[in-house]
Amino acid sequence: MQGKTIGILIKPKSSEIKPTLQELVSWLRERSATVLLDMAATALLHEQGGVQKSQLAAQADVLIVLGGDGTILSAARLAAERGIPILGVNVGGLGFLTEVPLNDLYRALDRLFANDFIIDERLMLQALIHRHGETVASGIVLNDIVISKGTLARMIALKIAIQGQFITNLRADGLIISTPTGSTAYSLSAGGPIVNPSVQALILTPISPHTLTHRPLIVPADMEIEVVLTSRDDGAMATLDGQVGVAIVEGDTALVRVSDRRTKLIRFPESHYYDVLREKLKWGDR
Repeated sequence: MQGKTIGILIKPKSSEIKPTLQELVSWLRERSATVLLDMAATALLHEQGGVQKSQLAAQADVLIVLGGDGTILSAARLAAERGIPILGVNVGGLGFLTEVPLNDLYRALDRLFANDFIIDERLMLQALIHRHGETVASGIVLNDIVISKGTLARMIALKIAIQGQFITNLRADGLIISTPTGSTAYSLSAGGPIVNPSVQALILTPISPHTLTHRPLIVPADMEIEVVLTSRDDGAMATLDGQVGVAIVEGDTALVRVSDRRTKLIRFPESHYYDVLREKLKWGDR
């Protein structure tokens, strides 16, 4: 890692991590790494020369993320084009995607510099929003794409097709289309299954469906999913990873497929998915 360019992305408005950030930057520079900071981090340290988040991933060889799962999701979208690896350091809440607890940071960095790590590649989704035959929005996500109702307490109507084949008309509060990584996020809260991230599949989870027979559905990762909003609902949204929202109207179509990009998470050999399930989600506890 000596001589590499390391980008640091921090959780927005997290001034309490200033001492950690100062120490981390000094540690990296002492080891001849070029450190790139986003604008929030440079402002926190009163340094000059910060870069926009979009440029951070374009110039760095590795991203170190100080934050929680939301910061990791943001970093995943930034890093996707170049496929640079991400080391997540948990300074947030649950931290399901962040590999390293804060008190283990420098032990993890020593192993990173010694090349004692593995890369865990995670499937991502691409979404295209079409209106009258034109693409009005697009994006890629690590967790999920959610089609949901507006602020009024009523359901929306969706027409769902998979690989061009009609599947169902759904009346519900919405629909979650998630990756296996996203299966432990909103989809799980809505009654969806937990799916190991190594499984190449997509999960469709209805949100509070009107008909109880509408159950979660798992489909192969090579399938394209088409969701048409068939009801007239002001305020309906397509939301990407819970962070980017696109207003949709009657007749709009969301096309969702697996992206050719992958999120590359830095992991350590002794870290196992089921250990994380038990530790973070208390899975199987009585």
